[in-house]
Amino acid sequence: MKIIRRTALVIVVIALLVLGTSSIVVTNENEYSLIRQFGKVDHVVSEAGVSFKLPFIQSVETLPKQTLLYDLYPSDVITSDKKTMICDSYVLWKITDPLKFAQTLSSSISNAESRLDTIVYNSTKNVISSITQDDVISGRDGELSEAIIANIGTSLDQYGIELLSFETKQLDLPSTNKAAVYERMISERSNIAATYTAEGSSEAQKIKNTTDKEVSILISDAEKQAAILVAEGEAEYMRILSEAYADDSRQEFYSFVRSLDALKASMKGDNKTVILSPDSPIAQIFYGQ
Repeated sequence: MKIIRRTALVIVVIALLVLGTSSIVVTNENEYSLIRQFGKVDHVVSEAGVSFKLPFIQSVETLPKQTLLYDLYPSDVITSDKKTMICDSYVLWKITDPLKFAQTLSSSISNAESRLDTIVYNSTKNVISSITQDDVISGRDGELSEAIIANIGTSLDQYGIELLSFETKQLDLPSTNKAAVYERMISERSNIAATYTAEGSSEAQKIKNTTDKEVSILISDAEKQAAILVAEGEAEYMRILSEAYADDSRQEFYSFVRSLDALKASMKGDNKTVILSPDSPIAQIFYGQ
């Protein structure tokens, strides 16, 4: 009887352990736990920790919570000016609604990647087909990615997916016509540069002409003012001289001074000898007449 009791006790303990372990659900920080009952999702555990389920009746399925990367296959796209380009890209995405994800995509990451491939490729094709090849090349710094994400919009919400980023690893021309297109683009940029240079030279010439005109006007005004000042000075000089000669007491002195000035002006060169006739006004100064 003791053996039977011990055996029964062991069986009960084992059963309790099995029931206990099968009813515990451990959810990690980077995952969702989907509790299914008879194949249908009963509830979702989103917070990390330990929870419980009905043993044998309910089962556990996990989905990743972290950001996922999907590398799309390179594909050909055609621009609005009928030029073919090769697009090699990848997307960053994550599951935001695990219940929708499980209901629409059967909790399959591969199914999700298949939908991403179709939706992202169609959006890329639509965006690139609406712009020229030059715009595609110049938009590789982020504008093209923003346009593609905007074109996708909320179409992934129905699957419980959020598209975080779209990036192009390669968006280039086929090797057959790459050199010709680059040469044409270089030629166009050179023409634009030449136009800017010509416009700059024309504007510089206008500024130079305006400046030269202003300088000429300033010089002319200065010369005019100088001539006026010279004329005024000469007029003042003549007025003072006239007043001096008008005074009998000073007339003889100024006549003497002007005679000396005239004598000084006539003595040029190394020979300082002056020969004057007796009736010369200058000689009369020295004769005291």
